[in-house]
Amino acid sequence: MTALLQIQDLKTQFSTSSGTVKAVDGVTYDVEEGETVAVVGESGCGKSVTALSIMRLVAEPAGKIVGGQILFQGRNLIDVDIEEMRRIRGKDIAMVFQEPMTSLNPVLTIGIQLMETLQQHLDVDETAAKARAVELLGLVGISDAERRLAQYPHNLSGGMRQRVMIAMALSCEPKLIIADEPTTALDVTIQAQILELMKDLTRRLGVALIIITHNLGVVARYANRVNVMYAGKIIERGNAREIYHNPKHPYTLGLLRSVPRLDQPRGERLVPITGHPPDLTRLDGGCAFRPRCAFATERCGKEKPPLEDLGDGHLSACWEKEHVSLNARKAS
Repeated sequence: MTALLQIQDLKTQFSTSSGTVKAVDGVTYDVEEGETVAVVGESGCGKSVTALSIMRLVAEPAGKIVGGQILFQGRNLIDVDIEEMRRIRGKDIAMVFQEPMTSLNPVLTIGIQLMETLQQHLDVDETAAKARAVELLGLVGISDAERRLAQYPHNLSGGMRQRVMIAMALSCEPKLIIADEPTTALDVTIQAQILELMKDLTRRLGVALIIITHNLGVVARYANRVNVMYAGKIIERGNAREIYHNPKHPYTLGLLRSVPRLDQPRGERLVPITGHPPDLTRLDGGCAFRPRCAFATERCGKEKPPLEDLGDGHLSACWEKEHVSLNARKAS
C-alpha cells in the first residue's frame, strides 16, 4: 500500500551573504495513514524547514526547494501551482506552529479566525461555520466555547491558544497534521495535556501526525517511528522502541544521554554533547558530526557515511555504528 506522504531526496537551500545553506540535504522518509512519525534534532538541523517545504511555505526568493519529491497521496506537491496548494493547506494538510501567539492574528477574535478557515475550505455559511467552531473548541477541551469565540488571543492562556491552533488544524478534517514543536512555549503540565490531546484526537479521527521536536521524552511516548536529523540529513531512522533501546548513531546516543532518566540514580550527571552544530555553508566531504563525536576515525573525515538499512526498518549513517551500539548497551 502506498504511504500517505512520501518525501524523496528532498533538498531545500537558502542563498545568504555567507554562501548557500543546505538546510535540507537529501531527506527521505514516509508517513502512513493514521501513523505518528517524529522528527528529532537540535535547532538548525532542518526539521522545521522540511515541514515548511511540505507545506510549500519556504520563504522565497532566498529559500528554494531545489530537488526531490514530496508525494502526498501519490501527487507531487512541488509541481502543484500556488492556488491549488492553498486549497490543500488546511483542508488536506494542516500545521500547528511552534508559538501560537505569533501564529494567531492578535486583532481578530478566535471565532473569526476559526470560521474563516471553515468558510474558505468547506464553503459553509456563517451559521454553520460558527456551530462547527463551537464544536471544535469543545473537541479540544475548551469550556464555554461560544463565549471564547468572541475573545482575542491575548485573552487566552498559552495552553488554550495552542488548543485553538489544534482546533484550527482539525477544522477541515485533514489527512495529515504537522506539529512543529507544539509544546515549546508551555509549562510541563500543559505540555503533557496538549500531547495527550493530539495523540487521542489523531487516534480517534485516523489523522496522520508528524511531530517535530527536540524532546526525546515526547518521542518515547507518542511516536510510532522516529527520524533523527543532523546538518540537514536524516542520520538515523527506526521505530521508537528500537531507537531508544539500541541507538546506532553517536548523535542519537548523545541525545539520549543528555535527557534525565527516572531509572538512573538521583546524583547521576547528564552527559552533554560537546561542541556546536556545523556551519551548513562549509560542510566538507566527511561526516558532519565527526568534530563532536567520540567514535570518529580517520575514515569519518574522508567519506560521508550513507544511510544503511540494518534490518527491521532501522537505518543509520555511521561508519562506527557497532561501537555505538556496544557502548549504548554498556551504559544501559
